[in-house]
Amino acid sequence: MTAHSPADAPLTAVVTGASSGIGRATAARLVADGWRVLAVARREERLAELAAETGCEVLAVDVTSDESVAALVARVEELFDGSLNAVVHVAGGALGVETAAEADLEKWQRMYDINVLGAVRVTRALLPAVRVSGRGDLLFVTSVAGHEAYPGGSGYNAAKAGEHMLAAALRLELNGEKVRVIEVAPGMVRTEEFSLVRLGDQDAADAVYDGVEQPLTAEDCADVVSYALNAPHHVNLDLVTVRPLAQAAAHRVARHQGL
Repeated sequence: MTAHSPADAPLTAVVTGASSGIGRATAARLVADGWRVLAVARREERLAELAAETGCEVLAVDVTSDESVAALVARVEELFDGSLNAVVHVAGGALGVETAAEADLEKWQRMYDINVLGAVRVTRALLPAVRVSGRGDLLFVTSVAGHEAYPGGSGYNAAKAGEHMLAAALRLELNGEKVRVIEVAPGMVRTEEFSLVRLGDQDAADAVYDGVEQPLTAEDCADVVSYALNAPHHVNLDLVTVRPLAQAAAHRVARHQGL
């Protein structure tokens, strides 16, 4: 590995979960900001579309696979000479709304594997390159669900709370190094897939946003990520909670109020 990149070189980032939603919007925004971006996700066809639209680099990666993440490390070495400024963890998601008493443990396991172990696996693999850069960031897009419990959310609450605690522990463990640890916790965000994947039905997914005229968009969240990463490096946004105006808490939403 080389020493950190020259001051005038573009900043570099890996963005996980980049095939849709917040991950896709974040990759596009960072490219627009002048970053060199390696966007990763499982769906190659979606990544190809993103590359064609933005000019970013792409790689099909499954964050739950050691072999796949090893290929990611090799690609970072090839593209960026082993020096990486930011890892943006967006890969994740929710599955189901069962109560804890009726928990589907396969769904719980899958949520934990992606949201927590996936983030740990990618962090462990890419942290050496982030350290080498001399200006490093680990940014986790979690959720208000990791901070506020709600009925039917216990599995996702637990997974996102785990990711939140990963970020908090890393911030302590990396104190004294030139690596920021940032957490962005969105509330109600309307994307094309999140609620549909969680609920498995388009009508049920649409009902989540019923009466809310302006939920957050993926681009709103990408704006926050962009601000955090592009802030002077001595400025660390430890935790940013971002919600639409209509939402006061995970379980309290003003509907049919013109918001």
